[in-house]
Amino acid sequence: MNTFNKIKLEHQHDNQILGLTLNAPKGNVLDKEMMTELTEAVSKAGREDSVKALVFRGEGDHFSFGASVPEHQKKLVGEMLATFHELMRTLIETSKPMVAVVRGQCLGGGLELAAFCHWIFAAEDAMFGQPEIKLGVFPPVASLILPYGVGQSAAEDLILSGRSIPASRAKELGLVHSISADPEQELAAFISEHILPKSTAALQFAVKSSRYEMHQAFLRNIDAVEKLYVQDLMTTEDANEGIQAFMEKRKPVWKNR
Repeated sequence: MNTFNKIKLEHQHDNQILGLTLNAPKGNVLDKEMMTELTEAVSKAGREDSVKALVFRGEGDHFSFGASVPEHQKKLVGEMLATFHELMRTLIETSKPMVAVVRGQCLGGGLELAAFCHWIFAAEDAMFGQPEIKLGVFPPVASLILPYGVGQSAAEDLILSGRSIPASRAKELGLVHSISADPEQELAAFISEHILPKSTAALQFAVKSSRYEMHQAFLRNIDAVEKLYVQDLMTTEDANEGIQAFMEKRKPVWKNR
């Protein structure tokens, strides 16, 4: 029985596929509560021997607007980032193939979660971006994993510009696997052909081996990048101004320090 407040779980294909839906529309914001629930769900249901893959979705018209901006405030951001990064560690430990079904906006922490997946099945209206720089901050997870998925130059473009790109451009970069009017239909066919006939154990070891370098680098470096954010970046005036300005719905006034 689903006892979660901000996510929905669904066992599909005789418990071989675990669906995890971010269930806080319109924006499906990844706040600390939702991150904690995702970690718990993956730790328990996601590790069942019968589960061959995890599928992440967003309830409503969007995948996710990203992590909670109020929780980016100096007094809260350390705990929020630690919670998010624990989710990433849990996904690594679980070692199951992961899919994201993306409609509408997929931004910030939402894109970090989707990019951590092995495949993204996107709707035609999907948009992808790491807008953190516009708030005077940066995305720790994306900084470490996007270069593996789209290459260093494309990763830096997304992180440093903060711009969003359409699904078509994301597919050109290799971030998106498929674009269609009905990504769920595309996914169903893909799962039936490429996931269900496989051994769960074989899939797990293939995930471990194919992502060994990426995962080891992430686990080795995430604490240092998290420290760079919490202990260094958040001592700057501009980082705090950017977050405050967003919450006050005004343009930030940068002091460049």
